[in-house]
Amino acid sequence: MTKISIFHDEPCELGEGPGFDPLTNTVWWFDILAGRLFEKPLAGGEARMHSLGQMASALAVVDKERQLVLTETGLFVRDRSTGHTIMHQPIEADNPATRSNDARVHPAGAFWVSTMGKKAEPGAGAIYWYREGELRKLYGNISIANSICFAPDGRAAYFADLALNIVWRVNTDPETGLPNGEPTEFLRNTGSGGFDGSVADADGNLWNASWGGSRIDVFAPSGNRIRTIELPIPQPTCPAFIGTDSASLVVTSAYAEMDEASRLAYPDAGKTFRIEIAGKGRLDPQVRI
Repeated sequence: MTKISIFHDEPCELGEGPGFDPLTNTVWWFDILAGRLFEKPLAGGEARMHSLGQMASALAVVDKERQLVLTETGLFVRDRSTGHTIMHQPIEADNPATRSNDARVHPAGAFWVSTMGKKAEPGAGAIYWYREGELRKLYGNISIANSICFAPDGRAAYFADLALNIVWRVNTDPETGLPNGEPTEFLRNTGSGGFDGSVADADGNLWNASWGGSRIDVFAPSGNRIRTIELPIPQPTCPAFIGTDSASLVVTSAYAEMDEASRLAYPDAGKTFRIEIAGKGRLDPQVRI
């Protein structure tokens, strides 16, 4: 039986962007709409909450002292010890109607990041590639970008549009993380739940949070679903492997859009969970800024 526990019990309206820093043995995640970043030592201890002053959704590790934080106005370098942030790369900073959303680091150290409309306006979002001071727009006309993750060898990327409930796959250059072909449809969901955040394990399997589906689904590189983990909340948002052995999964969730009756029925909605997995996960590399 899969062991599922509550990793942190403070609910987030829209918990997202979890990850693990092996340099500091720290787990992080965000409450996007509240502009809050949480950090919690994996070995135990209290979580720390940092108010960022704007919506933020993801980060990448630069080194032991610095993080690259994705916000509604762009990428900021954050000093872990002081909390001080400085703008590093604007992304749609002049568009108050959009915010950041899903993101993940390619094995080449490139940061794939996404934007979306603050009211989920159709086609308002995009996916960008950032690496070593260079920013490129990869795909536009996306409503709710999600499921950004990569094959372990860096030769493929995946991304979804939750509004369409489709995951695409595209070949990528393992040396740069840039696409070198056209995206093709990888998964299409016609059942319950929607494709939210995903992460790929050491075998290239995709672990996907099913928004509205109360579960984590695992898909083989062939596209076949090979495992399902049921969760006690309706809206899981994103998984990430944690621990130096990457043998556990942390999963964020949300209570956004839930009415009072649903909140009462699912009192753990918005909390952050830990799942012990039978398999080998994979940690994101450091970003190259």
